[in-house]
Amino acid sequence: MHDRQAAWQLVTEWTQSESLRKHMLAVEAAMRFYARKFGEDEELWGNTGLLHDFDYEKNPDPPDHPTVGMKVLAEQGWPPEMIEAIGGHAEYLNIPRNTLLAKTLYAVDELCGFILAVAYTRPSRTLAEVEVSSVLKKMRQSGFARNVSREDIVRGADELGIPLEEHIANCIEALQAIAPTLGL
Repeated sequence: MHDRQAAWQLVTEWTQSESLRKHMLAVEAAMRFYARKFGEDEELWGNTGLLHDFDYEKNPDPPDHPTVGMKVLAEQGWPPEMIEAIGGHAEYLNIPRNTLLAKTLYAVDELCGFILAVAYTRPSRTLAEVEVSSVLKKMRQSGFARNVSREDIVRGADELGIPLEEHIANCIEALQAIAPTLGL
């Protein structure tokens, strides 16, 4: 079975870091949000988001991440479109993002991490206080969450054809829906 339970089992087998697990849960939520918005397969999209970084903790260096994970997923018979999308989220692999699934994963990955970082700076440390304007303001601060690529965030929204502000609002909404799971 290639359902959410099987995806979560892979995540927990491969990833011990609570923050990395939360990142994958956040990306899953954003992917499910966009699957509903675009009328796509929510299970496929959610599992793609959940599994996109499952191999990162054990294989953090390019190109091992995500190629090791892609190989594991292929061996286990996960859908090829999922594996291709996961490969496309890593710029250095030069795998074209030709599907809406691949474009969406790329678009939400860095942004979800950034939104979580913004939430941690709020006085209440909750997603309820995160607004589009605060995300945009933090994006202009090069010292804030410096490992998050602002270029990838902007390029992702462009590839989706959604204005950046709307894309940020969509991801905030998706993450707020699972705020208790994220501890925010």
